[in-house]
Order: sequence, then C-alpha cells, then structure tokens
Amino acid sequence: MSFLAQPFGMLLKFIYDLIGNYGISIIVFTILTKLLLVPLTIKQTRSMKQMQELQPKLKELQEKYKNDKEKLNIKTMELYKEQNVSPFGGCLPLLIQFPIIIGLFAVLREPIKYGIAAEAIDVAFLWLPSLLTPDKSLILPILAALTTYLSSATMSQNQTDQTQKMMTYMFPILIFWWGRSFPAGLTLYWVISNAFQVVQQLVIAKPYAKLKEGSN
Repeated sequence: MSFLAQPFGMLLKFIYDLIGNYGISIIVFTILTKLLLVPLTIKQTRSMKQMQELQPKLKELQEKYKNDKEKLNIKTMELYKEQNVSPFGGCLPLLIQFPIIIGLFAVLREPIKYGIAAEAIDVAFLWLPSLLTPDKSLILPILAALTTYLSSATMSQNQTDQTQKMMTYMFPILIFWWGRSFPAGLTLYWVISNAFQVVQQLVIAKPYAKLKEGSN
C-alpha cells in the first residue's frame, strides 16, 4: 500500500509546508485530489446515464426473449453496439479510482508515516481538540454520514435497483460508525470529499437534464 500512498503523502506534506495548518491542508489536499479525478468521474457518469437511458429497451428485449437466453444475449450485445454503449464503461473509471482512494486513506490514517509531524496534527481545528484522534463530539461522523447519503443519492438518481437504494441508506450508517473511531483528519477528508462530489455531480448532471427536457 505504501507505493500507492507515497505520492499522496508527498503532496499532503508539500501543502502543509506551504500553509502551516494541517486542517486547512487536508481541505486543500482533498479538493486537489478530487479535481485530478474529475475526468474519470465524468466518464463514469456518462456511462451510467447511457445505461439508464437504455433500460426501457433492455427490458423489452428481456420480455421478448425471456425463454431464449442465448438470443437475449446476442440481441443485448447488438443493442449496445448499435447505441455505442459499453456495459462496462462505468466500471473502468471506478476501478482506476479504487487504488487512489486506498492510497489517500492510508496517508490520512497514518500521516506521521508520510512525513507530517505528530505535533502538527495533534492541534485544535475548528471545534476539534485534535485531528489525530476521533471526534468525540460526533459532529464530524454525523457530517460524514449526511454527506455520504447526499453523495449516494445524487449518484443514484432515477435508478430503480433495490440493492443500490438499500446501500444509499446503509452506507451512511456504516460511515458514521467508522467515523467514531477514525482520526478526525481522515473523517474531515471524507466530509469535504463528499461535499465536493455532490456539487460536482449536480454540475455534471445539468447538461443531461437539459437534453432530456429538450427531447420531451
């Protein structure tokens, strides 16, 4: 995991050396890393929207060829090819982002390991007595859960998949539980990352909403 985390550790230390405040450094660090991932997020969102738009046609095929699985597979692939849509288009950007997220997690969970001095982290920030220890007031874990829900909800708009809907409600509860024991610096990263994700998703989704209105 070190080889994934090392470049992010260097980036966080560089930002901290410039700013001198670990809390603000985490916020800047989070925004910069999210900006780096914007192209992948846009690609993932486009693929998800294309798959959503194909759902009515896919359901028609499933109904028409429900007794012929081989024919259904052939017709489904023909539909994907005709519409120039890859069923795996939304997965690749997510797979690329996954190791990056692991690296970020490692850096913010053990920042001392990556060059940030303990005395720089074990300081007060906003209402927090220390960014090195969990937030005992539970404000950050609650914000982490709330922003996780908002992020999931904006990502899964118009989706009817029951598993996805269940995760929209279950994942924030898990994040709240984990946030109770994570260092406050890591939970702060999660809150800022989710807030950025919500705004980004609303901005990216706007052109699709206009296109949909224009087609009605």
